[in-house]
Amino acid sequence: MKKILTFLILLFSVAVFSQRTCSTNTKLNELKNNVPGFTEHHRDVMEYIQKPNNEQSQFLRGVNAPAVVVTIPVVFHVLYKNATQNISDAQINSQLAVLNSDYRKLNADFNTVVPAAFRPLGADMEIAFCKATRTPTGATTTGITRKSVSSTFVFEDSYYLAAGELAWDPTKYLNVWVGRFSDPQILGFAYLPSAAGSAFDGLCIGDQFFGTTGTASAPFNKGRTGTHEIGHYFGLEHPWGDDGSSCGSGANSDGVADTPAVDNPHYDCPTFPTNVNTCTSSANGAMFMNYMDYVDDACMAFFTAGQKTIMQNTLAGPRLSLLTSNGCASLGLNEVDAIKAIAVYPNPVSKYFMITSPQVEIDEVEVFNSMGQLVKTQKLTQSNNVINIEELASGTYYLRIYNQGQFLKSDKVIKK
Repeated sequence: MKKILTFLILLFSVAVFSQRTCSTNTKLNELKNNVPGFTEHHRDVMEYIQKPNNEQSQFLRGVNAPAVVVTIPVVFHVLYKNATQNISDAQINSQLAVLNSDYRKLNADFNTVVPAAFRPLGADMEIAFCKATRTPTGATTTGITRKSVSSTFVFEDSYYLAAGELAWDPTKYLNVWVGRFSDPQILGFAYLPSAAGSAFDGLCIGDQFFGTTGTASAPFNKGRTGTHEIGHYFGLEHPWGDDGSSCGSGANSDGVADTPAVDNPHYDCPTFPTNVNTCTSSANGAMFMNYMDYVDDACMAFFTAGQKTIMQNTLAGPRLSLLTSNGCASLGLNEVDAIKAIAVYPNPVSKYFMITSPQVEIDEVEVFNSMGQLVKTQKLTQSNNVINIEELASGTYYLRIYNQGQFLKSDKVIKK
């Protein structure tokens, strides 16, 4: 009898471990219950980023197109209780590689995992990730911190406190804490944009579900827990929403038009098509292979265009400060002042304006109209550059100024 009981306990443990569990909603509900006014704030933020015609993000989409990728500085905080949990640089790099593949729709398994019916909906998020090369104070860094914590350390509760590792400025860096959860059912969690800038803001993830090598364990050893949780960081909800699982009540909505409505998660590796958990049966059924569902790592492989809109709305609002971070740059400490010295004049203008940059090199300007459409690109070869916009209609135009592909400054001009 004792052997049978032991076997059942082990079997149950394996079953729990083999199904994805994300604690983002749990952490969100803690904030709603404990922080006055947060419920309303969260609702307002989610309505803002789920609005498909968000005017501010239309501009952002314009300045990031065509083929202009937003690069997010990342710092990895490794909190370990033993040598095994002190994961290698190689494991960290493997997770970074997965993120850069998945968020650019460059993952090799896209065509094999995503059914043909859903492939046209797949989108390049135009987001890249880099390990931070300098700290908030300007010191050189590898983008990795390591700290030994006590055996009684509760990772999911204390990761961001002094007992763990304090966040680097969360308005400028994506903080990723890697450790071992006390609750074995948790794979990870990340805070939605309504918590942007908080001391605990970022991704918290178990080392067994992080990257593709080292301590990463099947079926969560392809780095997709990181992809999933950072989707939350950029504003994506689970396909069944965050307030319940009742079809028809509106509570199950993730605010994305091109993800079929479902009322519960999918686990393991379902066979396509399936209408299990769908709110309305269809020939294609549930989009269980989306990164925001709960299937195994090997069975999720894409984000949709609708999800991209939400991410870009987030980058146009709650996480806008990430776009001006120097976390991955290696320029001198006088960089900010030099960039401020870039001048655009006269303004308003009839035919042409000047761009003058006396302290920092610039080599390209992009001009966008008020709809976020790229209308002109010009190489800059001198300290004083003439930009002719005589052919453009009257109105307001937005500028993006670069050097060697690195964004330096935005500005605007008014054409008379």
